[in-house]
Amino acid sequence: MYIARKREDGEVQPLIVHLQSTAQIAKTFAKAFNEEEYAYICGLFHDLGKYSEEFQKRITSGGKKCDHSTAGAKEVVKLNGSGKLLAYCIAGHHSGLLNAGFHSDNGNEATLNARLKKEIPDYKNAFKEVNLSAVYLPKVPKIKPLTGLGFSLSFFIRMIYSCLVDADFLDTEKFMTDGKVNRKVNYNFDLFLQKLNGKLASFDKKGRINEVRNKILYECIKKAELERGIFTLTVPTGGGKTLSSLAFAINHLIKNKMDRIIYVIPYTSIIEQNAKIFEDILGKGNVLEHHSNFDFSSVKDDNENNDEDDVYNILKLSSENWDIPVIVTTNVQFFESLFANKSSRCRKLHNISNSVIIFDEAQMLPIDYLKPCIMAISELVINYNSTVVLCTATQPALGDIFPKEVTKKIKIQEICENNVDIKSVFRRTKVVKRGVLDLQSLANEINRKHQVLCIVNTRKHAYELFSKLDKECSYHLSTLMCPNHRRDTIAEIKDRLAKGQTCRVASTRLIEAGVDVDFPFVYRSVAGLDSIIQAAGRCNREGKLKDENGNLILGEVHVFTPESRFSQHQPNSFKGPIRITEGIIRRYEDIFSDEAIFDYFKELYEVLGEESLDIKDICKELESGVYIRPGKPVEFNFNFKDIADKFKLIEEDTYPIIIPYTKNGQDKKVGELINSLRYSEYISSVIQALQGYTINVYKSEFDWLLGVDKLEHIRKDIFILKDMSIYDNKTGLRITKESGIGIYI
Repeated sequence: MYIARKREDGEVQPLIVHLQSTAQIAKTFAKAFNEEEYAYICGLFHDLGKYSEEFQKRITSGGKKCDHSTAGAKEVVKLNGSGKLLAYCIAGHHSGLLNAGFHSDNGNEATLNARLKKEIPDYKNAFKEVNLSAVYLPKVPKIKPLTGLGFSLSFFIRMIYSCLVDADFLDTEKFMTDGKVNRKVNYNFDLFLQKLNGKLASFDKKGRINEVRNKILYECIKKAELERGIFTLTVPTGGGKTLSSLAFAINHLIKNKMDRIIYVIPYTSIIEQNAKIFEDILGKGNVLEHHSNFDFSSVKDDNENNDEDDVYNILKLSSENWDIPVIVTTNVQFFESLFANKSSRCRKLHNISNSVIIFDEAQMLPIDYLKPCIMAISELVINYNSTVVLCTATQPALGDIFPKEVTKKIKIQEICENNVDIKSVFRRTKVVKRGVLDLQSLANEINRKHQVLCIVNTRKHAYELFSKLDKECSYHLSTLMCPNHRRDTIAEIKDRLAKGQTCRVASTRLIEAGVDVDFPFVYRSVAGLDSIIQAAGRCNREGKLKDENGNLILGEVHVFTPESRFSQHQPNSFKGPIRITEGIIRRYEDIFSDEAIFDYFKELYEVLGEESLDIKDICKELESGVYIRPGKPVEFNFNFKDIADKFKLIEEDTYPIIIPYTKNGQDKKVGELINSLRYSEYISSVIQALQGYTINVYKSEFDWLLGVDKLEHIRKDIFILKDMSIYDNKTGLRITKESGIGIYI
């Protein structure tokens, strides 16, 4: 008998059992997008190298590691020309999807071409148990190419790779735990729909605003009966789009026999808010909140309740492969996974197929990578049976960016049509165009107001403005405050607003979306029109603002240009949107009209140009991965590792620093966690729990902090602020070095 692995209790898993089981699981996963044969062959071939005498000796009596993933790749390319597509998956099922490399690679390089030439231990024993001659590999996948072949085939490889690595993990886990890990739960979406309908029925239906919210909900439920496709949902702030979109998603999923709902959201603050809403309706164990700041231990009770432990285990395991009904995640997690090459990030991809995917705040799709993101969305709809909803109050003009091959096949449909009346009902603000406001004039105005929020584009501007405000009732927000510090500050702001107390806030744009605050006056330094509209969502949010006579009035959004010393040092990424917004302000009386918004995005995409929507040439590089020559076999040369390294929505040019922040000296948790960092062998869960105490600084700032001996180096790449005298309880980290002037969050 040939062995795949051995447990500590001495039990062994027969290799043929592991291969057949992995193949069958992978085949089941690929059924969601009709490519079962490819996934099955990947599973059957992936560990052929374990039939070598060297590997069997290592399993039974120990010994050095040996390559067991190259053998299957060598065999699969013998089947037909499509075999190389699967060779990427098999060769990389542990190390990650490789670069293709060059024909001259000789076997030592970390490329697929090198691996296919590499000398490896003899695996001829595989032919005794696996009848490779009986295997049928289709000559071409069933996918429909969007533009050229390259992007679609590279996407297909990642999807098959996902099926393989998840199947391999699951079969291994089942054997190593003797089947004790309970992953799969039978989810009942009909029951979820009943729970949601019960919640919706409890809402007050009287009044004009509630009537319109019900109209939006009705349209969402009606359009959910349509076939899979691409939809837009354009609903103003306060229109109830969170629950209306959930109603669309559940009804649409049931109608089209789909598997799960995925919410993709730009900010963790919105994620936490929405996940809590969904959990309250559907139950905690049915909603996965997946982003870098989430600490899975937070779902546990202090009393170690067994049910809470079960929820913790379900969510922790589901974060690996998204095998749960509702996922709430970030743009970063979602898109970087779709262009990743590591098994840990790609494992969940097959579970994105046959899903309802809702992009909340769709105008926040990353501009620099907009073209590859739109291509990925198109793939999911055309080839992987998903539905996409672009949900926002400010619908960007994305129609021209979707490939023509997509818009020919699928009409992009608005769920809530004829929304002019809807917008008028939810109009709660008016724009006041102010021109240039210098710092002192701005501060003087703000100090005269009872409750006011001012949002500016840089941390320096926010800090200097705050320094000129009356301190007793003023607040500052920027990312130089750690997340827990910001959370505590926002809680104080909300408390003062609720009590009608004086409250003045100077903030960077971090407060614009997902922070549920309501001010009668909002000042916004000129920025992209979408940012100004988001800022307006913090003004008269509930529409209850009244004058001294008790009459309802509109809140005021003051749009101003900062003095030149601030505007000159804004990030380059702000300058184009600002110029276009200034033109919109000159041309339109109502800059929040549908026409103004459409023109803004259309002009933005035109001014930026196609190259600026794919700054790393991701699409171009993937399309060039298919090389066709007359009379020669088609070559598939994809550089998966290079693409994964390039596709970073958050550029890794910042350095994390852990801040031992405590509110009033009462929080002992951070000290305990830092001690764990010093002495624990395994620290990934500790690092995750410390996300709420971590800020990121740029290299020049980091170098200054090191140079003045303000940091303690705990272990590799982990630094702690050891001098809390430079961390202010109002403004966070004080960096006196003139650096990062343009940092805008």
